[in-house]
Amino acid sequence: METNASYPIGKFEKPDVITREDLSNWIETIARFPRNLEKEVSTLSPAQLDTPYRTDGWTVRQVVHHCADSHMNAFIRLKLTLTESNPVIKPYHQALWAELPDSAMPVEPSLNLLTGLHQRLSKLLESLDEEGLNRTYTHPEHGRQIPVREVAGMYAWHCNHHLAHITRLKQKNGWE
Repeated sequence: METNASYPIGKFEKPDVITREDLSNWIETIARFPRNLEKEVSTLSPAQLDTPYRTDGWTVRQVVHHCADSHMNAFIRLKLTLTESNPVIKPYHQALWAELPDSAMPVEPSLNLLTGLHQRLSKLLESLDEEGLNRTYTHPEHGRQIPVREVAGMYAWHCNHHLAHITRLKQKNGWE
């Protein structure tokens, strides 16, 4: 697995076969994410929150707000996928979103949003049968149909990916 400052846990690697155990672990990761994120950022000062996790990277504050933005999009995409036939989802310019004024706000609103959102997201994912897990959306940037079972893994990875950005920055700077 390749790791670096941009991808501290490597890039998402989809298993050849996604088992119920994989799904269960991924859903648990998604359910725990808001608590884990809050634990990592709750003791940081404003200056620490405004520290980039790597050169030319986002600040910790921007990462927290990005997670809220990204996971709101994931939830909407999941609901579209479960109620439409293979919808084509709308991409967004996450780097530009991270520059908008709301990404400079305190992190608490995004932490609160993530708490409720992940309760709903994990409950919805837990409720799906094989038919629901096999439903797909098409991401125009990837040019293929992506099944819900794979999306669950991608977002569990996304949670761990951004937590690692924060925990490694804290370790590097002795903020433990």
